[in-house]
Amino acid sequence: MADTQRRGRRIMLTPAELDAFLAERRTCRVATTGPDGRPHVGPLWFVWDGRALWLYSLTRSRRWADLRRDPRVAVVVDDGREYGELRGAELSGRVTTVGEAPRRGLPYPELDEPERLFAAKYFGLEAMPHDGRHAWLRLAPEAVASWDFRKL
Repeated sequence: MADTQRRGRRIMLTPAELDAFLAERRTCRVATTGPDGRPHVGPLWFVWDGRALWLYSLTRSRRWADLRRDPRVAVVVDDGREYGELRGAELSGRVTTVGEAPRRGLPYPELDEPERLFAAKYFGLEAMPHDGRHAWLRLAPEAVASWDFRKL
């Protein structure tokens, strides 16, 4: 992942802070581009494994259709109510589909860790429940910009 953040270096999250922040937050906003060139932004649950953001998306959604046509994506994860509390990260790049789509639970070793993390984070379970409606998108970010206004 390239360090492309030039401005705001003193408020950017360190790699350890970014890992902790992405592990604790529950919802991201995913921006895609529609066939008419218009942006589409929607909330989604995710997990971060230290290298990639794993998005668990409905396969019959506008997001899924957009990303199958154009895999470029920007994802924002943020927090804070007051100006001095704002912190977050924008991760961008291209997503890839991993595993079966929709996911029904066939063995797929690359999904072992993201599914373990996701099941624990959102369901309090040790194993991932599969509903046959969602599938995995992996974003290994090409660029990351982050901020933590608490450092000001």
